Amino acid sequence: MNATERIKKSNYVVNLGLGGNILLAILKTLFGIIGHSPALLSDGINSTSDVAYYIIIKIFMVLSGNPPDKEHPYGHHQLESIAAVVVGAFVMTTGIAIFWTSINTVFELVTGTITFPGSNWIALFIAGFSIFLKIALYIYTKKTAKKTQNAALTALAYDHGNDILATSAATLGIIIGRIGLPWFDPLASCIVAIIIIRTGIKIIQESSQDLMDAVPSKELAKQIHELLQPIDGVIAVEHIAAHRFGPYIMINLIIGVNGDLTVSEGDDIATRVEQVLYTHLELVRTIYIHYHPAK
Repeated sequence: MNATERIKKSNYVVNLGLGGNILLAILKTLFGIIGHSPALLSDGINSTSDVAYYIIIKIFMVLSGNPPDKEHPYGHHQLESIAAVVVGAFVMTTGIAIFWTSINTVFELVTGTITFPGSNWIALFIAGFSIFLKIALYIYTKKTAKKTQNAALTALAYDHGNDILATSAATLGIIIGRIGLPWFDPLASCIVAIIIIRTGIKIIQESSQDLMDAVPSKELAKQIHELLQPIDGVIAVEHIAAHRFGPYIMINLIIGVNGDLTVSEGDDIATRVEQVLYTHLELVRTIYIHYHPAK
């Protein structure tokens, strides 16, 4: 997949998710109020926050597509990982706000400070529709994220999955609230909040790895060793370091060669190493190779 196609697919997924969240934010907030459902209303607030950070994601996605310049010789793809961190922060903040509001509501219902007649069936219908739509968005977003290796899309896929669980909890709260346990509806809202917070933490943890130059995975290191083993002249692979710039990988290698070789002969070996890695590792953009006499 070339860069232009990747950007096009990524933007389409973001636009699709934005449209879906706008629709759900309106429906869940409106019918959460009309249907007297704190759980659905909390889920509507979650969808409203989704709209806000989808707009931020769109801005970051546009900026990440800018070409390399003097200050950013490798391009601006790291903005995708930064966008994912922003998503995680928004998700956590929303979850915390919903949690405290819901806890207060449960306390007031249990102590008799307020009364709650239970949710209307329309709230249950809207919750069911939301689950169906979010499942479709989750599947499509996750599939595209895997193809494009876009950290921002991966974060959005997590959020869609989070919304499925959250709305399922809200649905359960609505059903049980209608059969005589009105405090269970806002309690379900608390469960929704905990799910949201957990997802936000997971998004931040995973997206931060790219920004902190995490060491390459064992799978990548193993693959590099296997690719270089047959190359004539490479006596040892002594060090592998790799870090990401958006979907792309930068690799630093130290290889051991025969100490009696000329500089030109060593350079020929390094060139063959580069060609093999560029051919077999699709997302590798830059390779730096240092060679010295093998021990």
